[in-house]
Order: sequence, then C-alpha cells, then structure tokens
Amino acid sequence: GLSGLIVDRYGEWLIVQFTSQALALKRELLCELLAEKLHPAGIWLRTEKGIREAEQLEISDGLISGKSPPRPLFIREGNVQYGIDIVEGQKTGFFLDQRTNREAITRLTNGHRVLDLFCYSGGFGLHALVEGGAKRVVAVDVSKSAITTAAANAELNSIADRIHFVQADAFDELNRLERAGERFDTVILDPPKMARHRQGVSKALGAYLRLNAAAMRVLTTDGLLVTCSCSGHVDRDQFRQMLAQASLDAGRPVQILESRGQSADHPVSAHCLETDYLKCFICRVA
Repeated sequence: GLSGLIVDRYGEWLIVQFTSQALALKRELLCELLAEKLHPAGIWLRTEKGIREAEQLEISDGLISGKSPPRPLFIREGNVQYGIDIVEGQKTGFFLDQRTNREAITRLTNGHRVLDLFCYSGGFGLHALVEGGAKRVVAVDVSKSAITTAAANAELNSIADRIHFVQADAFDELNRLERAGERFDTVILDPPKMARHRQGVSKALGAYLRLNAAAMRVLTTDGLLVTCSCSGHVDRDQFRQMLAQASLDAGRPVQILESRGQSADHPVSAHCLETDYLKCFICRVA
C-alpha cells in the first residue's frame, strides 16, 4: 500500500527501491521496520534508472544493514535454478513479477522451437525447456553480461545443449532471422520499459508496433506470440490496439488467448491504475 516503495525478497536478503522522494526521506524508519519484521541477513538498496533525477533523490546503491548478498545468489523457481546478481543486475536482479507468466507458457511450448528475445538471465527460455518440454531455444539479448549469466544458468540446469545464445539488438536479429527464412513455433518478447514518462508513450507504442510485427513474421502458422510491456504509462487498451495494428502490418491474423499481468504479490491499486503496469498477452498467430 506504499506507492513508491518496492521490496523484493530473495531468500534471506531484501532488495529495496524507492521511487518517490517522500518515501525515500523515510528510508531509515522503513528499513528498521523491515529488519524488525522479517529478520533478513541483509538489506540492499537499488535505485531505478533515471529516478534520482526525476525525484531529486540523494541516494545511491549500497548496503543498508546486515551482510552483503553473495554474487551470484542462487534461487529456485519451480524446477528451474538461477544464479542472479541482485547487486548490479537489472531491476532488483530478477523479474519476480513475471513468475506466473513464465509458469503459464510451460503449458504451451512442448516440442516447440522457441525464440526468447530480451532474454536477460534466461527466465522464459529456461522455463520453456525445463518445465515446458520445448525442443530448442534461441535466446537473444544485447547485454554481454546478461548472456553470460543466462549461459551459466543453462549449464546449471543441464540444458545448455538445447539453447543457443545470441548477443544482438532484438530488432536487428529479428530482421536477420526473417531474411534467413527462420521460423519459430513460439516467440517471446519481454523488452525493458520503453516509456518512462507520458511524453514517451507515442514513441514507445511505435517501437512495440515494429517489434511485434517483426516477431509475427518469423512465427510458424498458428504459432504462439508471448508479448509483454512493463511500461505503466502504456495501458492495456493501447497495447491491445498496437497488437491489432501489428497484425495488419504483418499480414497475420492474431487471436489473444490470454491477457495476463504481474504476479499477485505485485497488487494493483484501484486508485492508481499505473500499478497495473505489466501486460502479458499470449496470442495465436495464424
């Protein structure tokens, strides 16, 4: 119920983010209460990109109390193991809010050839292989460190022989795959936030449009598109309309099978619709 405060728990460690100046000014009290209630081994502060300038915050990443977390820190989600970096990794080290969406795709990917774009530490792709019975995954990310982490996680789960990693820009790689005539049974799109303020919504929708249309063009007939947006300023209706236009641009009819959001431990406030920030549509592309 405290808008502007994020607390992610990884085993014995808490990762805290402040996205409002009002709550950041109360950080000592809030962290004392967290330590008192949860008794973590340590509390680490992470700052979101651009938030210090936007909220005039005088804070920086670092240990607030207790011990520093190990690097990597090993976690388990279902039957999948991950080594993650909660000190310098994206967001707070892992995308916990996508947990139920990763679980959802495992019902659909048996025997599939999967393209996992913006794969980061391997979340969706590893679940498709370990729990979903996918035949093979091509995982793409522009970040060298993300690819290194994801490859280590593939080794950790003994599926490195069924996943191929590519360090590349997702738009460029989609264009290359289309030119090469590559086709996939499932394409997963989980890009980073594309609109950090309302003025950026139009540009973000244009990027989503190009990305989704390109993904549709490399899908097999009746293939699955799992497409996500974590931009709170892009609402669900806008994202659905973008998908409709992408369908026309690609010349591929699209059916939305599931309209999903973030996991239940990231609740949506009826008074702040931007808390319904994560959109995850599972679609059939004819």
